[in-house]
Amino acid sequence: MKKKSSSRIIVMMVLSVFLIASLCYGADPTMININTATAEEFTQIKGIGPKLAEKIVEYRKANGAFKKAEDIVNVPGIGPKLWEANKTVFTVDTVPAAPAKVTKTQ
Repeated sequence: MKKKSSSRIIVMMVLSVFLIASLCYGADPTMININTATAEEFTQIKGIGPKLAEKIVEYRKANGAFKKAEDIVNVPGIGPKLWEANKTVFTVDTVPAAPAKVTKTQ
C-alpha cells in the first residue's frame, strides 16, 4: 500500500513539473508589436512561417506603420482566420516620442 501512494506522489510531481514548464516556456508570445517586430519574431506566432513573416516586414517597409492591429489583414497571406486566431497577440503600441528640447530664453 505504501509503495502505491509514493508512486502516485512521484507521478503527480512529474506531471506538475511538465505543466509548469509548458505554461512558462511553451506558451505563445503574449503581445507582439507589428510595427517593430522582426521576421524572426513573427515566426513565433501560430500560423506564421518564415515566408509570411518576411511578407509582413516587407509590407510594413513599403506601406509604413500599421495604424491599428487589424490592418495586418492587408498583408497578402493573412486572412480573417489567422487574424481571429492571433488578434490578442498583435498590437501596434508606439514608442513614446522623445521629449521636446527646452531652450533657455533671456
